[in-house]
Order: sequence, then structure tokens, then C-alpha cells
Amino acid sequence: MSKEIIKYSSAPLKGEINPPGDKSISHRSLILGSIANGTSLVKDFLISDDTISTANAMRALGITIEINGTQVEIIGKGLYGLSKPEKVIDCGNSGTTTRLLSGLLSAQTFTSTLTGDKYLQARPMRRVVGPLTLMGAQIAGKDDGNKLPLTITGTKLKGIRYELPVPSAQVKSAILLAGLYAEGETEVIESEASRDHTERMLSYLGVPIKKNGNSIKMNSVDVINPGEIIVPADISSAAFFIVAALITPGSEVLIKNVGVNPLRTGIIDILKNMGGNIEIINEREVNGEPIGDIVARSSNLHATEISGELIPKAIDELPLVAVAACFAEGETLIRDAKELRVKETDRIKAMATELEKLGARVLEFEDGMSIMGSQSLTGSVCSSWGDHRIAMSIAIAATRARGETKILDAECVSVSYPGFFKVIDELRR
Repeated sequence: MSKEIIKYSSAPLKGEINPPGDKSISHRSLILGSIANGTSLVKDFLISDDTISTANAMRALGITIEINGTQVEIIGKGLYGLSKPEKVIDCGNSGTTTRLLSGLLSAQTFTSTLTGDKYLQARPMRRVVGPLTLMGAQIAGKDDGNKLPLTITGTKLKGIRYELPVPSAQVKSAILLAGLYAEGETEVIESEASRDHTERMLSYLGVPIKKNGNSIKMNSVDVINPGEIIVPADISSAAFFIVAALITPGSEVLIKNVGVNPLRTGIIDILKNMGGNIEIINEREVNGEPIGDIVARSSNLHATEISGELIPKAIDELPLVAVAACFAEGETLIRDAKELRVKETDRIKAMATELEKLGARVLEFEDGMSIMGSQSLTGSVCSSWGDHRIAMSIAIAATRARGETKILDAECVSVSYPGFFKVIDELRR
């Protein structure tokens, strides 16, 4: 088991960083590029454990994918060009790989099986299996289709009108990928909008998508166009250094080429509500995705309440919000975030447990937590819970905790941000 040691330093964070490419967009570029007619080129692709799981899954389905640094060439075989895998497809730790491929594989002419590591095997899959089954999909798995491994027997699908009980970009995307093949119209309705990278990329590659409020409609297509996709830096990765700058006196950090999709900038909205000095500059649009540079400066933060429609816009960054709350004046409340309990780990329990080890005052709720701010933290031995976002969130808290903090099982950060700890060190020099 690896460990990472973070030492307290009063030095301000200064410098410019280029976080790795957006994980969500990188996944989708591989999947849609594989079923496009021709060669797609992806630039600034995220090389991480999760995205390599998707690349290897598509290779197992007969697609040629060449990775050269952060540039990827995908030779797409069209909607019906995938071939039966020779063995079970291992999705590693990636829920995105598993859930999106469940939709894609439901419409093929062969049977395939998806599995993953021990953490992924514990995650619920019925939320995606349910609507796909309504479309006619034949999916069998442990716990009545709720747990991996899932065996998917491809069949003809029909379009459905489906209201998502909980906002989920992964479930929405699985239904839309199945809808590429389904007879009739497919409609997904969200109570609150979740990240829309799938819809944006489908539109960019020539697939007609109709959006009206929180309704997304589409019909089956014959062709998906190949294209050049430039992946913006992942705001979920940038967020760690935004918070680090806000809570460290005298800091100013410039974060370049970050995706600022309005359905992903909930973390910016929350931190600004807390008094964070954050500025987005040089805004532009690339292949349907808004991009900008972010300047974050040290700030006197105050408590806030996060709930309702803000939650799906910042679901992955909420563990980090809990860290920022430790250094904000007053009591911060996070509610309506029960979804955090079914991520890579139970992120509510994990953050409450690990922050308390550092001396924070945290009260855990079924759907969130309360954090008392303006606390003095002290280094401790913490666990990552095998979850990359828990490891990185605790690392940011540890930079402001007196003494030394050891984070066990820290190699899990490679799921989304290889080199994360090195960037911390570089900014503190």
C-alpha cells in the first residue's frame, strides 16, 4: 500500500498550471469516436487509469486506438462495426466506462460481459439497467442486475420516454447511446440538469439532438461523423488548486484552458458564494465546449448552504467543498447530496471520517454534512478509501494542517490526476 506524506507549509501558492484533460469528455471521445465512420483525432486527452479502461474496452470490441502522449487516434468502424469481445471486459474502477458501455452494448448483435475492480463491483448498476431494460435490453447480473459482472445480450431496442429519478449524466448518457440504435424517439427528462458532455459531443459529430428545458430527445441515426476533439482541462481537477489557493494566505494561481461548461461550474458558484476571489478570463468555445482560464487568489471564506439544483453541478467536487468549509467562518451545510454515498466509495462517510482525524468538527447526515469552519487542523494518518477524490481532497486539507499528514493508498489519484502530488510541491516552492 502506497502512502503520500503532506507537510504543513505557510508558503503561498504561486504559479501557472495546466491540469490534465477532462475525464468525462475523454471517455466520451473514445466511445463516440469508435462508432463514428472514419478516423477521429483527440488532443489533450486525459491519460489516467479510468480512461485507459475505456480505451482497452473499445479495443476489446475491435477498435484500433493509438495513444501518443495526450493525442489519440481512433479508427471508427461505424455504428455497427463493433465485434464480439473474446473475453470479459474489465472496466477497472470506472463507473463511466461501465454505465456508458451498458447502453452501447445493449444494441449490438453479440453478447458481452462487463466487470471491474472490487470498488466498482460494489457500486449500484440497477439505475442504468432499469431504463435500458425498458428499451428492450437483455442484461443479467449479480443482485438481480444491480451489481457487476453484467452480461449484456445485444438486441433490437425501442425508444422510451424516461424521467430520471436522480440526476445522473452517466445514466442519461447510457440511454442516449442506446437511443442511437433504438426504433422511434428516445426522450430523457431530468428534474435538474446534469452535465451535458454527451449531448454536446453528439451534436458536434452531427447527431440531431433536441433540447427543450430539461428534456432531451433524439432518434436513431445511420452515421456519426468523425472529428477532431480538443479536450479542455478538467474543472474537477482544477478545483483542488482553486481551493488550495483560496485557503492559503498570499496565494495566486492561474489555471489554464479549463472547461467551464455551466453544468460543471457549480464548484465555482459555491466558492464565490463563500467569498472566494475567483476570476474566469479568456473565455472561448472549442468543439461545442466552453473553455476559460481561471485565476484563484487567497480569500477570507465564510460559510454557505449547498443544496437543490447546485448539487448535480458540483457532485464530484463536494468532498472538496467540505475542505474549503473547514477554513470558512461559520457552519457550512451540504444537503440533498445522498448521491455521494454511491460514488467510488461513500464520500459522505469518508470525508466526515477523515476530516475528523485532522481535527475538523463534522456532523454527518444521510444526505450530506455540516462542517464548522475557522478550525485549526492537525496532521494525522488518513485513508484514501481507495477513492481518488477523497485522497486529493484530504491532501488539500493537509497542506493547511499543522505537522505532517500521511495519506494511505494514495496511488488511487492516478484514476484521474497522475502527477497531482508533484503539482502541489511545485506550487509551494
